[in-house]
Amino acid sequence: MKKTSSRKKHQTLRDTMRKEYRFDYSRAKPNRFREKMSEGVVAVVLEPDVAAIFKSSEAVNALLRSVIAAMPESKQQLG
Repeated sequence: MKKTSSRKKHQTLRDTMRKEYRFDYSRAKPNRFREKMSEGVVAVVLEPDVAAIFKSSEAVNALLRSVIAAMPESKQQLG
């Protein structure tokens, strides 16, 4: 049985990461949507045919609020 060396070379984290995983933070940009997103906001992805009709989040919210208002009270409380 061959004896292995007790001294092992320890690679640094930077050496073990692939080049494509190294992120250049100096070129990072701030989140452009931060001002629009407030606490409790949920982002929803619309299908292209639906997005063609609704050009803004305000239009989507107005329609959804009108649907909610038309729902019976018992169904509104379940959501």
